[in-house]
Amino acid sequence: MDIREPIIERQQILVLEDEDFTRENVCIVTGIGTGIGRATAIAAAVNGLSVVGLDINAEEGEKTCEMARELGGAVHFVQTDLLQDEEIAAAVEKAAEVGTVKYLANIAGIQHIDTVEDFPMEKYDLMQRLMLRAPFYLSQLVIPHLKKSRDGRGVIGHMASVHAHICTMKKPVYNITKFGLRALAQSISAEGEGNIRSFTVSTGFVKTPLALNQIPAQAQKRGISEEAVVQDVMLGTSRVKEMMSPVEVGNLFVYGFSRFAKYLVGGDLLFDGGMVLTY
Repeated sequence: MDIREPIIERQQILVLEDEDFTRENVCIVTGIGTGIGRATAIAAAVNGLSVVGLDINAEEGEKTCEMARELGGAVHFVQTDLLQDEEIAAAVEKAAEVGTVKYLANIAGIQHIDTVEDFPMEKYDLMQRLMLRAPFYLSQLVIPHLKKSRDGRGVIGHMASVHAHICTMKKPVYNITKFGLRALAQSISAEGEGNIRSFTVSTGFVKTPLALNQIPAQAQKRGISEEAVVQDVMLGTSRVKEMMSPVEVGNLFVYGFSRFAKYLVGGDLLFDGGMVLTY
């Protein structure tokens, strides 16, 4: 099965009319070097926002900027190690120099396949810091900017997963962080007084390098073939027997940020092909 990262074309991007989707307003997106982060950054840029993209990989970050320019969007890259508080704080300040920070998409993440019994604690600490602490700290830093915007409003989205609804074997820390992001979205929304919204996006498997790279590890841990991992593990309970493309997920963030999602307050956009709710 071919799950190479698809090429992003303009006609695949959801474009919405929103008076806040302007070059004066900034959307910060993490993990723009590949996959969902890249697609979300490009989709937000095509919708007219000034995107400030964060990633530790400068080469791939700049490639995303070029891809956005080719589609008529503007992405500004800030090389950032999300494990370092000072770099996170500096990135937010640079974003504020580009324009009014109105949106944040917490997307960066990694995967490690192991049982609770055997999970390396150093990997636990890394995943917690990257996938839960960094989104919390970014949200903490961004909220004052949202409040200072013209109407005092803004939106923070987080990339969750079906693993924010159900737990599968040998992904304990991934499960924990994704459940945690749902709690973070609800906590921000509880304090946001209807002006600061937050939401999560939960999908099944997406055609990203993260999904591709975990297939061999899953096969080894489960003692099955790589093809069986895709068909039986990844898509086994899905009613749609095809992985999502990254831009389809990016479109969900665009919708969640837009005026059309004003009732999406602490909620979760579950687009999983039926993995969670149809057995």
